[in-house]
Amino acid sequence: MNIDQFNFAGKKAIVRVDFNVPLNENGVVTDETRIKGALPTLKKVLADGGALIMMSHMGKPKGKVKKELSLSQIVKNVSDNLGVEVKFAGDCANADAEVAALKPGEALLLENLRFYPEEEGKPVGVEKGTPEYEEAKKEMKGRQKDFAKKLASYADCYVMDAFGTAHRKHASTAVIADYFDADNKMLGYLMEKEVNAVDNVLNNIKRPFVAIMGGSKVSSKIGIIENLLGKVDKLILCGGMTYTFAKAHGGEIGDSIVELDKLDVALGVEKMAAEKGVELVLGTDSVCCTGYDFKTFSVKEGAQIKVFPSNAIEAGWDGLDAGPESREKFAAAIEGAKTILWNGPAGCFECEEFTPGSRAIGDAIAKATAEGAFSLIGGGDSVACVNKFGLADKVSYISTGGGALLEAIEGKVLPGIAAIKG
Repeated sequence: MNIDQFNFAGKKAIVRVDFNVPLNENGVVTDETRIKGALPTLKKVLADGGALIMMSHMGKPKGKVKKELSLSQIVKNVSDNLGVEVKFAGDCANADAEVAALKPGEALLLENLRFYPEEEGKPVGVEKGTPEYEEAKKEMKGRQKDFAKKLASYADCYVMDAFGTAHRKHASTAVIADYFDADNKMLGYLMEKEVNAVDNVLNNIKRPFVAIMGGSKVSSKIGIIENLLGKVDKLILCGGMTYTFAKAHGGEIGDSIVELDKLDVALGVEKMAAEKGVELVLGTDSVCCTGYDFKTFSVKEGAQIKVFPSNAIEAGWDGLDAGPESREKFAAAIEGAKTILWNGPAGCFECEEFTPGSRAIGDAIAKATAEGAFSLIGGGDSVACVNKFGLADKVSYISTGGGALLEAIEGKVLPGIAAIKG
């Protein structure tokens, strides 16, 4: 069912949202982006005359009640954004009374789903790989179904609008859909936008198609890289993975991050790119430092900063950003692109000294977008870059999903979508 064609009048709708928003030490929401992203779907339910039940997780309580992860802390934020007083049910598995009292046009937020281990469906207190674990896993699967059935019992229809968790087969993101027929389950507006954005990048390609993959490890991105090599015209690889490629060719990388057990993987990526006719763009120089604090994202007192060739970094120096030559190279590769995907920064952008690489990529994407390219930004760090550089309104689409987006790009079927679309 398409949400635009559905009339929520007189119905109770349970909507899986992603309200896993950041809180400060006082429990105050510091970024409402995810709440605002869900508003079109939530307001549609209320405007039609439906009763709204919202459910979400927050953090990783691992099946235990943790006060600091209670969704009660965000009720006011949701109320203010939604324009109605949001009621709160302090136990998501025992909210029958609150649901029964809910009238059309009213809204209810359930407590953190992950306070129950049944939400994620993982056995608790049993060592993985043991016979006991396998037995507990079977038992938990049944408990997960019961939990999903309970959540489903609160409503007449189900809306999945949490793209950030669509890659997980959790009770509230996939299993619950089994308890609604095809006419009463649907994707929300945010999910539809995400699915369409991914489809635009992977299946509705306007060329040249340029993808930028950053981050520290080539191993965490290999599946995505291999899938993209069959689709892109140019692939820019930056960030910490730069040094695994440099080392694979016998380069000196000082104290830079490296995966010594993945040197053959790096060479395999280069070979695959050549076979498929993809232009592989790697940085040639790096901004390096003798003392960087990865916990505070700051340069230690007395530390030095210097530019080295990426394959000739001296001992004691750590490569932390793309150098000036690399930045020019990246910008030139992005120029003229018609489809762009960016996931992962070019360096430790959290520290001002090492933002230029990521900023150069962001500026080049914004310029190409202004000239007609479709640009999709995904992954927490890339989104943080775009927001930090004030480029959010200068790109085509910013994805709310990190892991979900990466798995979609990798070509995997997302359980949260499959549960609705079959």
